[in-house]
Amino acid sequence: MNCIIIEDQPPAQRILKKFIEDIGSLQLKGVFSDAIQAMEFLKSNSVDLMFLDIHLPKISGIDFLRTMPNPPYVILTTAFSDYALESYELNVVDYLLKPFSFQRFVKAVSKIPSSNGVKHSEETHSSNQENRKEIFIKSGYEHIKIAVKDIIYIKSDADYTEIITSEKKYLSSEPLRFWEQNLNQKHFFRTHKSFIINTSKIEKIIGNQVYLIGSIKAPIGRAFKENFMKSLLQ
Repeated sequence: MNCIIIEDQPPAQRILKKFIEDIGSLQLKGVFSDAIQAMEFLKSNSVDLMFLDIHLPKISGIDFLRTMPNPPYVILTTAFSDYALESYELNVVDYLLKPFSFQRFVKAVSKIPSSNGVKHSEETHSSNQENRKEIFIKSGYEHIKIAVKDIIYIKSDADYTEIITSEKKYLSSEPLRFWEQNLNQKHFFRTHKSFIINTSKIEKIIGNQVYLIGSIKAPIGRAFKENFMKSLLQ
């Protein structure tokens, strides 16, 4: 399993390198002090696993992970426990709180499914989306858990997004792109630059309008219509 370390502290780099050497199934391909260096490496190299620190110079590990449409397996390493819920939203394999033992490191690595090799990251991402039953919405200082099946649509509005369920409207600081990447694309589809809808909530389509349950209407943008209609037929 090819892996890289993204960590700006030399002592933490040394510990991770030693732990990786002690596990025969891991092959270290690079050590990077910031996410920008790692980003350049990943443009021409693929890896199965990243050990990613959260507090990095230039761009945080969390923000770097959000830029990746199909990330490899990720084990977050950090000295701070504040990001545990946020890491759950990003489908990471595990969250290692420094200082961690070799036994805890092995436990994290053992969570990665493998069968005669490592599952491709894109397949893994799709599988995580498919199996997700609940999601945390970051609203201000709160993380609110809701059932994915209850979402009717998501709308972008200026600097935040509105998540609409049959019961309530939630405001989230996450951009629409975040929801597009983290919800199952078989059931959630972007119909407009400002809308993602739950296709299981569709009642009918007339022209460039989708009618959802509860007499809710959502627009279909010209740039999205062809792919949207194809997805429904499939």
